Amino acid sequence: MSNLRSNIVTWLGRKYFTKIQKNGFDLSKMSFLPDATLAPLKRDGLDPVADLSKTRAKEPISKIWLPFGINGWLVTGYDETKAVLGKAKGFSSDFTNLAEKTVGLAQQQNPGGLGFSDPPTHTRLRRLLTPEFTMRRLSRLTPRIHAIVEERLDDMAAASAEGPVDLVEMFALPIPALVICELLGVPYEDREDFQRHSTARFDLGSGANASFGAMSDSLTYLHGIVRKQREEPGDGLLGMLVKEHGDDIDDQELAGLADGVLTGGLETTASMLALGTLVLLQAPEQFAAIRDQEEVVDSFVDELLRYLSVVQVAFPRFAREDMEIAGTKISAGDLVLCSLSGANRDEKLGPDMERVDPHRQTPSHLAFGHGIHRCIGAELAKMELRAAYPALVRRFPEMRLAVDADRLKYRKLSIVYGVDALPVTLR
Repeated sequence: MSNLRSNIVTWLGRKYFTKIQKNGFDLSKMSFLPDATLAPLKRDGLDPVADLSKTRAKEPISKIWLPFGINGWLVTGYDETKAVLGKAKGFSSDFTNLAEKTVGLAQQQNPGGLGFSDPPTHTRLRRLLTPEFTMRRLSRLTPRIHAIVEERLDDMAAASAEGPVDLVEMFALPIPALVICELLGVPYEDREDFQRHSTARFDLGSGANASFGAMSDSLTYLHGIVRKQREEPGDGLLGMLVKEHGDDIDDQELAGLADGVLTGGLETTASMLALGTLVLLQAPEQFAAIRDQEEVVDSFVDELLRYLSVVQVAFPRFAREDMEIAGTKISAGDLVLCSLSGANRDEKLGPDMERVDPHRQTPSHLAFGHGIHRCIGAELAKMELRAAYPALVRRFPEMRLAVDADRLKYRKLSIVYGVDALPVTLR
């Protein structure tokens, strides 16, 4: 690994997971909200809290209290969540809805991208971006993904001579961070700054305004990256968009798309790698299957995505009009929050959804969302997980937790669920 990459990994591990994961997306300052509102942001270990399943059984669409005078609904049922996420014409995800209804945020810079835009803007941008996320285009990253995984395993092996290693710091975070750099075409000399800006925007510990300020700083930095790509397009996603579409896509839109790739693919995949490894360490038969049976890897990854649902809630939706969903009347202007972790444990999907079963046959899970806002990077995330899990358990077949499982520190209230650290003994 180059010195620059070593610096990136060191900075990421120490800075991100001592500060950002401790506070980032940890909404402890929202503890004044009632339990019913906070339930979709809570977990009991790897499982959603029991109150969420109770709510789903009683009212799959239930009223919740929200600040700023917003009328809110929580959706926990699978069918009901698909109905909301699939109703693009009835709901808006535009950032200005959230900013204007939130005190002090009305003047914040719109991050743009796919997640916070509506048609026709969303339709045009997704049409430009989709070809870059086809398996044919993504296949060019396959050798680099495997190389990045192997580099991380080599560093873990070297570090293990001194004792247990933190799998979060040394494996789970660096893999998606470096893959995103490869995908976007961020020059090597810019990657350390790129990581600093990418992680800062997840820190909500200082309040919403500070996080939105970090978002603005991140977007300003990404505009600089975009300008460089505009002047000298590379072979990454940004360079390809510039070469293929030129002035049909402006710098603000390019920066927004880059920001969306960053926020959608870094913390989420890092959490999946860490928590998925924890599942394997607690299930010896599945550990052995991933190590020895290549044919079970795909189904295991898909089941893990459903079971863990690390993105616990979807982007908030605002009703454009009065409507009725599953017998519940929703008024224009209401905010609807869909619990993906709740929906993916719904018994409507099949029996015993509270455990991992890679052999089950179920309808499509909602870990990547649904409808026009389904995560465009879903296949890239799966590529990383399919490469990382088998390589990890094959390199370290004797790997085990270095602490008791009940001593692990999870995020208490989070949009993206995760664990602060995962100490493991490799030999």
